[in-house]
Amino acid sequence: MRKLHGTIRKWFLFAAAMLLALTGCGRKIEKEPITLSVWHVYGQYTDSPLNTLIEEFNETVGWKEGIKIQVTAVSNTSNIHDDVLRAAQGEPGAATLPDLFISYPKTVMAMPDPEILVNYRDYFSDEELSDFVPEFLEEGYVEDRLVVFPIAKSTEIMFVDKTLFDRFAAAAGVRLEDLTTWQGLFDVSRDYYEWTDAQTPDVENDGKAFFVHDYWFNYFQVGVESLGENFFNGEDFVFGNAFEKAYDQLANAAITGGIWMKEGFATEPLRTGDAVVSVGSSASVLYYEDRVTYEDNRSEAIEMIAMPVPHFDGGEKMVMLRGAGFCTVKSTPEREKAAMIFLKWLTDAENNVRFVTETGYMPVTKKAFELLPDAMEKLENPKYRSLYKAYVETQEQYHFHTAPKLVTYLEKESSFETSIRALFKDALKQRQEGEDPEKLKAEVYDNLKDKAMR
Repeated sequence: MRKLHGTIRKWFLFAAAMLLALTGCGRKIEKEPITLSVWHVYGQYTDSPLNTLIEEFNETVGWKEGIKIQVTAVSNTSNIHDDVLRAAQGEPGAATLPDLFISYPKTVMAMPDPEILVNYRDYFSDEELSDFVPEFLEEGYVEDRLVVFPIAKSTEIMFVDKTLFDRFAAAAGVRLEDLTTWQGLFDVSRDYYEWTDAQTPDVENDGKAFFVHDYWFNYFQVGVESLGENFFNGEDFVFGNAFEKAYDQLANAAITGGIWMKEGFATEPLRTGDAVVSVGSSASVLYYEDRVTYEDNRSEAIEMIAMPVPHFDGGEKMVMLRGAGFCTVKSTPEREKAAMIFLKWLTDAENNVRFVTETGYMPVTKKAFELLPDAMEKLENPKYRSLYKAYVETQEQYHFHTAPKLVTYLEKESSFETSIRALFKDALKQRQEGEDPEKLKAEVYDNLKDKAMR
């Protein structure tokens, strides 16, 4: 019996050894993988294109290299901004900083010690970086260190309810091409207000706005720069000739009712048919619907298309650059290298195009932009095909403008937006009560300048 037990034991040990040998031919982990934590903003835990790609990375390149990416928070940039600062400042109850987090440069500038972040120049060669769209990298520099790495970018795009526009165009003889310049768009906006006002001759001043802009601050900033002048002088605004030109074209339409100046996002008046055209973040394509519901509860299906933003006659074609990027917290050479392997995989042209076309963003490399036309043909939603066509035109024809890294930038932006909307709303009311439009236009300009210079 003892001999039998010994024989069985030998066979068991032999079988175990063979099993280990066989598994060594397959997936074998010689050591525990490096696990990197991530905070990002792309979707939700259960419905995130980035989470799906991360799973793919973990099962392929990550498995081979011994790297595991673990998403520990999916939120929005505002919440991540606050959480990062609390963690960086060591506030009681704050979470520990993850290995990678999505951020804008403003977050980095507000950190007590930005030196805790990796400088990507230490891990990416000049040749590797040369394939990225230059402006996309430029935005990620803080004090000459590349600390915010682009994985997807947005910009500003013009969205058009083509169904309503075509109805108006047939009656008024206007064309989509008229919207390619700011002067043309504002002229059409005045015509549209008069046309809608005339639909109800028994009711005065009930015309509708044609155009809504989410960011009037950007309209002026980009417009002034595109006309060859500075918008900022240090921390102060420059009210030069270019600013006056941009103001004059806008004011002529705003004071006569063609421009939507109420609070809220541009998507809302397009949902209700209270405006026809908008300019806003390209990522807001998610919130533009394919149906309009009017105030009398009538609804109809519409065709929504995207176009590059208008430009000024005689000015450079320029548009605001938007979109956050990844910061990597310094740790060990091994962990930092693992983060770089993941970021290089995510910004590989084919992977990057797959990612951005599921989220409504732009890719970040020149090679990825070359792949976009083919990727566009595979998109089922015509609204998204239109958006990516506008993206390609924008990347080919426009210069991307990045916001200056000023400590007071957000405060100035918020104050300017509030002031200009309130001033034009009040001026429209006074104009409808009989005040002279030219007088009102001059008063709004003086008041806007006075508030901005405080």
